[in-house]
Amino acid sequence: MNFNNIDTSMFTSPAFLIGMAVVAVAIIVAAIVFEQRRRRRTELLRARFGPEYELAVKENRARAKAEQKLQARMDRVRDLKLRELTVAEQARYLIQWDVIQSRFVDHPRGAVTEADELINAVMQTIGYPTGGVSQRVEDLSVDHAPLVDSYRTCNAVVTRAGTNQATTEELRTAMIHYRALFDALVGVKDGDRQALLARAS
Repeated sequence: MNFNNIDTSMFTSPAFLIGMAVVAVAIIVAAIVFEQRRRRRTELLRARFGPEYELAVKENRARAKAEQKLQARMDRVRDLKLRELTVAEQARYLIQWDVIQSRFVDHPRGAVTEADELINAVMQTIGYPTGGVSQRVEDLSVDHAPLVDSYRTCNAVVTRAGTNQATTEELRTAMIHYRALFDALVGVKDGDRQALLARAS
């Protein structure tokens, strides 16, 4: 091909220059829109997951990979079709919790272990699948992110309690954290407890 015969005047024509300018503007606009969407996604995920977001970034060593995995958590939980507890189920679990809590003074290790088991039972009733601690943490982080870190701590305490290595203060703190998660899962605030129990009786 003889490049000497190419009419270079076309590259300086107004129509060509306008066309190139339009393409350049379109590319810049697309890049801006993409960046805005990326930032918006980051903001939404950070707001939803809180400290879990930063932990995911740290563990995955890349923001994009972390966000992809957090989005996968949301997609997974959405597909679980979780449901709210009925009034009867709420009342039953509240009664069980009160029994477990009353045992704490005399049997703290046993009470904390039972609290962990009750949390798992409530999760299954709501529709969370059975699985290991890591999977439960990921599932809970979607709708209960502020409570997830303390849930991890509670599970570690339960493990140490099984070998009689957890201190009384650790057990007490675990019980408080379990209570917060329990209330969130059951969907009952302190002021509603007695009224709900009365309705269910």
